[in-house]
Amino acid sequence: MFRDMKKVDIFTDGACSGNPGPGGYAAILKYADSKKEVCGFEPQTTNNRMELMAVLAAIELLKQPCEVTVYSDSKYIVDAIKKGWLARWQQNGWRKSDKKQVQNIDLWGRLLPLLGIHVVDFVWVKGHANHPENERCDWLAVKAIKVHTKDDD
Repeated sequence: MFRDMKKVDIFTDGACSGNPGPGGYAAILKYADSKKEVCGFEPQTTNNRMELMAVLAAIELLKQPCEVTVYSDSKYIVDAIKKGWLARWQQNGWRKSDKKQVQNIDLWGRLLPLLGIHVVDFVWVKGHANHPENERCDWLAVKAIKVHTKDDD
């Protein structure tokens, strides 16, 4: 099955001007020789929501099951998947080990079915460390904030 799947690399980043505050997200999808950039804005949000939105915006663009590697500088996302937090949160009625409600349940709920369609691996990359795609995503996410809040200055 995997050998017939397209292999897609996705690079993501989210940004927030204040936390909470206006936020932007961006992703770069790479498949073979093709590259697509996607970005968006929310007027009142958090950094973690924007990090998740970047992942969602990219994976939701895939039109068929793919083998995906997501590169993110968000420990929140990478650890939630790699360390099994997401599965435990769901099993525990969207409660963390401290019994507090998980944040961003709506976005995690959108991501879960996508993880069942695609074979997805999450890789943490250090942010602001000259990783070209991560730097580009950061620039796009920050630009989305600036473009949408320019009248607020």
